[in-house]
Amino acid sequence: MNSASEDVKDMLVAESSLGLTFATNLFIGREPSTPDDCVTIFDTSGLPPQLTLKQGEDYYYPSVQIRVRNNSFQTGWTLANNIMISLHGRSHETWNGTLYTVIYCSSGPALLDWDDNNRARFIINFNLQRRR
Repeated sequence: MNSASEDVKDMLVAESSLGLTFATNLFIGREPSTPDDCVTIFDTSGLPPQLTLKQGEDYYYPSVQIRVRNNSFQTGWTLANNIMISLHGRSHETWNGTLYTVIYCSSGPALLDWDDNNRARFIINFNLQRRR
């Protein structure tokens, strides 16, 4: 099973209206200094996995934080909102061999801060439920 961020990356790339390309303006785990306008997905701690007696039916509850950085406050917020709309409520989709039974936005989009280069950074947090 991939990290949740890897699968969410593929979901965002597949949503062509977002205009995100992995390793160009979409990254995992580390926000690069360039380009100015980019999206980074971070794996964050979620809930513990479900305990069941049958192997292969365990559900996992990871979470991810998505950070949108942009020179324009409004453009950054709009992209963050569009990412939220794209992911919130997705259900019963299989990505890279993992079934995502539900994805939901737990908070955001919200302004995190302005970085040292005066770029707005927004965050959106998602909880996921998945199984192999």
